[in-house]
Amino acid sequence: MSAPVIEISGLRKTFRDFWFRPVAEAVNGIDLVVEKGDVFGLLGPNGSGKSTTIKMVLGLLAPTGGSVKIFGLPPRSRAARARLGYLPELSYLHPFLTARETVMYYAGLSDLDHRTAKARTAELIEQVGLAGNANRPVGGFSKGMARRVAFASALVSRPELLILDEPTSGLDPIGTREVKELIRRLAADGLTILVTSHQLFDMQDVCSRVAILSHGKVVGSGRVEDIVAAAADKRHALEDYFVERLGIQ
Repeated sequence: MSAPVIEISGLRKTFRDFWFRPVAEAVNGIDLVVEKGDVFGLLGPNGSGKSTTIKMVLGLLAPTGGSVKIFGLPPRSRAARARLGYLPELSYLHPFLTARETVMYYAGLSDLDHRTAKARTAELIEQVGLAGNANRPVGGFSKGMARRVAFASALVSRPELLILDEPTSGLDPIGTREVKELIRRLAADGLTILVTSHQLFDMQDVCSRVAILSHGKVVGSGRVEDIVAAAADKRHALEDYFVERLGIQ
């Protein structure tokens, strides 16, 4: 059998001060498995350890304990990084570059030759619905449109795993809907996606499985459809589950 796309075992991260004294235990013994084709939601309030976990999955932070494997490989290995795309919570795009130039820039960083980069950029600009605005500077884009440019940039290398950190953060309802529709289309194409969020309804609409974090620990997990099926009020199923597991009154 092939290895899971992401396998996390006993993952811990303790931040220390200048004198190496522990000041915060951001992640405390997380175990997670993300299989091929999953849209896996890592949910929790601010400060629950979501972004710290993502940074260790990406190899940007070294764990204090435990392990992370991507496709059975260490996160910092070149082979693992070549197979993933990443969309950070805040995307800093050059305001004077057009949408097309921005995606071409990231294609160059991915070592695509010019012909391949040009074809891939055109394909992605169309896919994210920006064909009519491809030659406009992104500095004049709405947040939703800029987010779609960032999505295209994260997809330019044809990743097998896409990691999204708070993809709907700061977006209005229209921008949020556009991002959710894009996630659903990518999932339908078989892309494995790991997404973090504290927006419960948004993730209920797009995720196949979720894990809920609180104070660096997994306090609940399961298939979204099972959570919804077990709830008396289907419309608020994930929120009720979330509140119950965090012990919020």
